[in-house]
Amino acid sequence: MPLNTLRNIGIAAHIDAGKTTVSERILFYTGINRKLGEVHDGQATMDFMKQEQERGITIASAAITCFWKGSQINLIDTPGHVDFTLEVERSLRVIDGMIALFCAVGGVEPQSEAVWNQADHYKVPRIAFINKMDRTGADFPEVVLQLNQNLDANAIPFQLPMGSEENFTGIIDIIERKAYHFSDQERIEIEMPTAWVEKCEEARQFLAEKLAEFDDDLMTLFLDEQEIPAEILKQVAREATLKLLITPVFCGAAYKNKGIQLLLDAVIDYLPSPIDVGAVVGLDTQDSEKTHTRVPSVKEPFSALAFKIIHDLYVGQQTFIRIYSGRLESGMAVLNSTKGKPERIGRIMRIHAKDREEIKEAGPGDIVALIGMKITKTGDTLCDPDNPLFLENITIPPTVIELKVTPPTHKEQQKMGEALKKLSNEDLSFNVRVDEETNETIISGMGELHLEIIVDRMKHEFGVELEVGEPAVAYRETITEEVVNNYKHSKQTGGKGQYAHTVMRIEPNPGNGFEFVDKIKGGVIPTEYIPSVRKGIEKTLERGILAGFPVVDVKVVLLDGSFHPVDSSDMAFQTCASICFKQAFLKANPTLLEPVMHIEVNTPDEYIGEIVGNLNRRRGRIESMRRHRKGSQKVNGQVPLQEMFGYATVLRNLSSGRANYSMEFFQYISVPGSMQTEILEKIRKSKEKE
Repeated sequence: MPLNTLRNIGIAAHIDAGKTTVSERILFYTGINRKLGEVHDGQATMDFMKQEQERGITIASAAITCFWKGSQINLIDTPGHVDFTLEVERSLRVIDGMIALFCAVGGVEPQSEAVWNQADHYKVPRIAFINKMDRTGADFPEVVLQLNQNLDANAIPFQLPMGSEENFTGIIDIIERKAYHFSDQERIEIEMPTAWVEKCEEARQFLAEKLAEFDDDLMTLFLDEQEIPAEILKQVAREATLKLLITPVFCGAAYKNKGIQLLLDAVIDYLPSPIDVGAVVGLDTQDSEKTHTRVPSVKEPFSALAFKIIHDLYVGQQTFIRIYSGRLESGMAVLNSTKGKPERIGRIMRIHAKDREEIKEAGPGDIVALIGMKITKTGDTLCDPDNPLFLENITIPPTVIELKVTPPTHKEQQKMGEALKKLSNEDLSFNVRVDEETNETIISGMGELHLEIIVDRMKHEFGVELEVGEPAVAYRETITEEVVNNYKHSKQTGGKGQYAHTVMRIEPNPGNGFEFVDKIKGGVIPTEYIPSVRKGIEKTLERGILAGFPVVDVKVVLLDGSFHPVDSSDMAFQTCASICFKQAFLKANPTLLEPVMHIEVNTPDEYIGEIVGNLNRRRGRIESMRRHRKGSQKVNGQVPLQEMFGYATVLRNLSSGRANYSMEFFQYISVPGSMQTEILEKIRKSKEKE
């Protein structure tokens, strides 16, 4: 199939905007499904995980291939809940175009803004689909206004809804001047009702005026008041959409099967093919200043990005990849340049949600699943061994919430460990660690729902019933002062002794994570022991020093030391570096860092005072308040996560159930001194009890 007929698209939006219902309708109309699956009865094809079917939400982004009017569409359905933001991030990294979905009643909601900003970051062209036009309170012009005011989308209606709420009877295609009714699962072209002819002409005039800004020939036709052919409008609109200059807006009611075929037409007309996206740029594996480009062609060297891992009960691990250039064949040897190791390609699958079709080869633009990959993880680059490069990785947000989990019996400990390892391979925003003092397993993630799903999957997919503690904030530890420390590790134990000596300077490194600098001169510590020093420090960073939380944002400079020709060893230098670092850390005025969340609350005007007052009492900092819809406002600010447990219930009570909110990680900041003492004391007491 020609590359210009391929579309890699994602559907992204706020939770409950109807993404999965739209996906199901797309699968139905493209012939993948014989019958319509519904979210509410747990029959949605894209939601094939048990947890998705029970909750009616999408968790894992499922990739699916379908065909429309001679074009191939690879569709990626993404979650809308903020706890699964990494799933959206992964998808946006590999798709070429996006359908941004909005509820005609809710409009631009908190998570739609977050997804929009992510799409801006990855420069993904998008079209907007305003869904649920048949719902009470549906307001098409208001949502278009919000797109422009809140998202700076330069949104232009390409369709007009004929009526709204229970009077939503059909859709007008402004460019083609055609009207459609929808009966059962069919779209029927009708003569445009007289009442809509003038409105259509006004909207077409507005659309032409907007598009004329981007094309001189169209501007001439517009100024001369000549008839503008539909083909010219479509061509200019396509170019403007691909350059992220406009957002074409479409509408419908997916649940009632209205507008989906027209949306599919729009995907083909206005969203890019891999050829439109052009070359991908990667970094040289030896020199990070040097770049390589790969155009989407089978003649180019092979390059691909692994963007998702799913463990399947029947075929094992499936590694989803997006191919940017070259050809991939079963049995082929490729290089995982991220790990610097070779991989051999086993089976290649084209995915239809829970069904798979084995294929022998895949090419540029394809999104496929590989079975049998040994070392490849999310974000890794796969490439031709003779032409290596690194593709841009996926940004992994830090975890902010923790749970202590224990298996019901000691026998289940190993089973739990294996299952958690598989889940953390799948989802890089989920971490597992063991508290060395109490030997407890602690899991951490992006929010309460995120960890609830993990625990649920442990039970149903892996057969491990977990005993779960209370959710707790995932603090971090760091330093605020620079300190030099000198430590000599010397032990005689009858036989061969242990000797190592390190002098290191540690200093704050805000926002830059851990950095290690080797300034050893004259071989006072042999070269082979330098990695041992680093390893000893890194192990200590993971375990924490103040209260068992990971240490972040510290720069360590190894200045001096000494060794013994017989008694020095890898382990001696690891132990020495660990103790030297701990001593330095405790002298460097250590502090706890707490996660601060960005919060957005949508509330009717009458509750604004109480809601702002309540956020202030929670150590919140209000950033802005702006009109959301008529009679309601949007409050933005930052609040420490520690203060937000149980907030959903409080907000419900404050607003008689009419306000809603969304939270996502913003940054880690120092805990106030008095609170730090309190937190450390509480942690000490809980460990003593155990």
